[in-house]
Amino acid sequence: MRTDDEGTPEYMKLALLYSLFAIIAMVANILGQEFALLIYSGAYALVFAILCGTGVGLVVKYVLDRRYIFNAATRPLSKDLSQFIAYSATGVLTTLLFWGTEIGFDLLFDTRLARSTGAVLGLSLGYVIKYQLDRRFVFTTRTQREEPMNAP
Repeated sequence: MRTDDEGTPEYMKLALLYSLFAIIAMVANILGQEFALLIYSGAYALVFAILCGTGVGLVVKYVLDRRYIFNAATRPLSKDLSQFIAYSATGVLTTLLFWGTEIGFDLLFDTRLARSTGAVLGLSLGYVIKYQLDRRFVFTTRTQREEPMNAP
């Protein structure tokens, strides 16, 4: 079992970092939704807010995961964009799980607290599943070994 300098197993450090980044992305998502609801309260305001929050959370989580969880090399924008697209694609099912949970709680309880609780529960379960998908399909050893951006 590999450990860091303090003797902590690497998988525990990784799990803690991933959890911290999931929490940061969840907060960014919820704040993005709340901001969207402040600027728009018309028809389909909740759908608009969920889409905005999801976009904010996705970008925040990708940047953190790419750098600190999967240690992906810096690459040309075109290759990074294709990896971001793959990262986004693995999130489709987990996003549907998150949305379904959030909307379900909103329909069942019809309160902002219930909607936010549903969002946190859906996001939490989704992130557990998403890590496995990203590890297997997005940040593979092959994609991490591609040439860095400044390579000759």
